[in-house]
Amino acid sequence: MDTAEFRKRGKEMVDYVADYLENIEERQVYPEVEPGYLRNLIPEEAPYEPETYEELTKDIERVIMPGITHWHSPYFFAYFPTGSSFPSLLADMLCGAIGCIGFSWAASPACTELETVMMDWLGKMLRLPEEFLAGTEGKGGGVIQGTASEATLVALLAARSRAVKQILAEDPERSEADIISKLVAYASEQAHSSVERAGLIGGVRMKKIPTDSKFSVCGEMFRKILEEDKAAGLIPFYICATLGTTPSCAFDRITELGPICNSEGIWMHIDAAYAGSAFICPEFRPLLDGVEFADSFNFNPHKWLLVNFDCSTMWVKNRADVIGAFKMDPLYLKHDHQESGLVTDYRHWQIPLGRRFRSLKMWFVFRLYGLRGLQEHIRKHVRMAKEFESLVRADDHFQIAAEVVLGLVCFRLKGSNVLNEALLKRINSARKIHLVPCQLSGRFVLRFAVCARTIESRHIHEAWTHISQLATELLRESLE
Repeated sequence: MDTAEFRKRGKEMVDYVADYLENIEERQVYPEVEPGYLRNLIPEEAPYEPETYEELTKDIERVIMPGITHWHSPYFFAYFPTGSSFPSLLADMLCGAIGCIGFSWAASPACTELETVMMDWLGKMLRLPEEFLAGTEGKGGGVIQGTASEATLVALLAARSRAVKQILAEDPERSEADIISKLVAYASEQAHSSVERAGLIGGVRMKKIPTDSKFSVCGEMFRKILEEDKAAGLIPFYICATLGTTPSCAFDRITELGPICNSEGIWMHIDAAYAGSAFICPEFRPLLDGVEFADSFNFNPHKWLLVNFDCSTMWVKNRADVIGAFKMDPLYLKHDHQESGLVTDYRHWQIPLGRRFRSLKMWFVFRLYGLRGLQEHIRKHVRMAKEFESLVRADDHFQIAAEVVLGLVCFRLKGSNVLNEALLKRINSARKIHLVPCQLSGRFVLRFAVCARTIESRHIHEAWTHISQLATELLRESLE
């Protein structure tokens, strides 16, 4: 493919993508295929001779689209949103064309410097404490990770490194292996599974903290478990507090947890993967109160801030803690400006060496939407969730299972778990809308997450009509 054909095919692909997104609600939101469907649709080996572009594009609809779950459909209400917008898509095209691997400032100065500035822009939108911003002389700063899972792991490994160094400084005779064997990290019992997985990868025990009636971790329970563990000879060093849990969008009480962590020398990482985007709105910013006690904070603009996957933003108060855990400087990665004090080499802030030019997406989206446009997007989704909540509350057969704060509604039929499992199975088997469940206090609960950028009130009402009709049929059958 030469430049002339690329121009032609590129324009065709933009048209295809625009048509796909414009007409996405006409597609069945959840695919009707069985595992292994795709292998039977394509040859067993790559072609020896090149095929034509026309042959390739025909197979997009024949091979790929039948197996797609359409996350951007206004009938997709599962998991949490995944960000998408035309400015972000355009930025991704440019990112792919530039194709730099920005592991150091010298590898592509704009890649590094735009990321530092965009992280400061976003930090100011969130009104983060000054310590988290890089500026030109700050000790903290932000970095774009691939996912919140990576951010949680990076924070845990940095906390582990800091704890080991501090203990060895006090007791040089102690072995690193002995110290690590006694380290203990904490997270809510409602925390995402990736937090527990970080403990497995980091080789430290991870304890789950019971939550209160609102599914939140409070300071009193955390303090109790800390004292028990210290009495048993363990070394508490890290907690991942969640703002907006995956099951119910619950918020741990970081204003209570933070002072405890600061007094005990425990690293507090805040995971706000979904909810963090909402904190750019003044009315939701109080949910972030207490961040001033944290060592690190993370959320995913690629969930709810119209930035395409992947873009997970992480801030630290003290960059030296992270760099100290990951820094490796072979000769082939050194460059003339790295000791200037003005340069960030982000390879020291993450697990992989390589990294894409992801800050371009933030730059495009922030400039073409503006803070006001992004706030309007968040507020619209919250209104849609409240609208769905009101429909649920108006039906005596249903109940709300958790407080509705942002764009997630947890609800269920009044009755057994078996009944609710049957309802969810009917909903997803019909493939008109797509939902996933969670478990809250032993109850099987349906999650309704407002996801699509293009969602309107009519989609909410259509979804509810569909759910209530299926529920009515199920209840009628259960009485027969």
